[in-house]
Amino acid sequence: MDSNQTKKTGLNLPAGMSSTSLHLETLSASFRAISNLSSPSKSTATCSDRFIPCRSSSRLHTFGLIEKASPVKEGGNDVYNRLLKSELFGSDFGSFSPAGQGSPLESPSKNMFRFKTETSSPSSPFSPSILGQDSGFSSEVSTTPKPPRKVPKTPHKVLDAPSLQDDFYLNLVDWSSQNVLAVGLGTSVYLWTASTSKVTKLCDLGPNDSVCSVQWTKEGSYISVGTYLGQVQIWDGTQCKRIRTMGGHQTRTGVLAWSSRILSSGSRDRNILQHDLRVSSDYVSKLVGHKSEVCGLKWSHDDRELASGGNDNQLLVWNQHSQQPLLKLTKHAAAVKAIAWSPHQSGLLASGGGTADRCIRFWNTTSGNQLNSIDTGSQVCNLAWSKNVNELVSTHGYSQNQIMVWKYPSMAKVATLTGHSLRVLYLAMSPDGQTIVTGAGDETLRFWNIFPSMKTPALVKDTGLWSLGRTQIR
Repeated sequence: MDSNQTKKTGLNLPAGMSSTSLHLETLSASFRAISNLSSPSKSTATCSDRFIPCRSSSRLHTFGLIEKASPVKEGGNDVYNRLLKSELFGSDFGSFSPAGQGSPLESPSKNMFRFKTETSSPSSPFSPSILGQDSGFSSEVSTTPKPPRKVPKTPHKVLDAPSLQDDFYLNLVDWSSQNVLAVGLGTSVYLWTASTSKVTKLCDLGPNDSVCSVQWTKEGSYISVGTYLGQVQIWDGTQCKRIRTMGGHQTRTGVLAWSSRILSSGSRDRNILQHDLRVSSDYVSKLVGHKSEVCGLKWSHDDRELASGGNDNQLLVWNQHSQQPLLKLTKHAAAVKAIAWSPHQSGLLASGGGTADRCIRFWNTTSGNQLNSIDTGSQVCNLAWSKNVNELVSTHGYSQNQIMVWKYPSMAKVATLTGHSLRVLYLAMSPDGQTIVTGAGDETLRFWNIFPSMKTPALVKDTGLWSLGRTQIR
């Protein structure tokens, strides 16, 4: 072929071959086979001078051709379509899936072509397998889901607590803002300093009395002690010196709650007494509303409302200026000991019921409406809200004796922890909000890292190996 002919055709052909003699046997044979079927097209392909490159390296098999949305008649059309795909894109293309079997290729779509994942040899650095995507690329930028926060399944520390009572109605553990843990064991109260692990005996009530409740002030300097004989004692936690003793209850004082200025005490005599250390009288007011022993008591974070729970299955909400309850919430079917106010939302109160109820209920104390109810499957003994994240922890008794961490408001379970052999009756939280301590009638105190810190919500470090050693609190 001379140079003029080359310029004219644009093809580099062997010597002695003209452009008109170029004939593609494969394309011609394909259309002859198609013309033998009863297809919409009866025309025969003609030869041309177009150069058709080899499609074996084009990876056209990774594209799926979607049929039109119009219905296909049974018989010839589906065979024709499969054969057309096979001839155009290669024999491998037609073997992906037969028509009419729910294949992705047969699904209706607005796009004519759809890219599919090629899993044979991901040589590209942007291959789906390298990127960790098994379902192929999408038109939208995919975001990697945040991994769930890891909560260690074992306690990082265990303390022996001899004579820790297995009594649902008592409150014998509290953790101060100065990082000192108070525990009532029999007739005595012991203080455990978390930073040094030093144990100090605060007091001994003698053989005729016993400890029924302990509660630190918000500043963490003083601690109140409720006794079996109905007294409320105030102690200086630093000097281990009793400051004051107040009466008023007829029998044991099983629960205490401090606001900024008022100490509330609940008793088996069904009454709640309000104590003010600035006055000389034993108490300044009496709240009457429960029909059985008061076992739960918590002030709201703004000190405006007091929530109380009793063995009469009632949850009552009081304010500072009235001696009658503002709300009487009676949906629980068992004793209400577990009470917690949300630090993230004003007027949001959580409560838990005993063995016959097993539910955690959420209330709007402004309207009095129940917001949600979750059946936990076990007696709810305690509730505490994290101040670092919008989560809460519950401890349980009959029958699983577990500790559960929940997200709010979805109430999705973050973790379920086990280790106590008896009901987890006592719960307190560390000042930094990351660690809880739980106590049970198995006479152990267990420390769990369950919440992230306030500043860096990273994964909680698993320090489960610490639990290999056990120390004694007295």
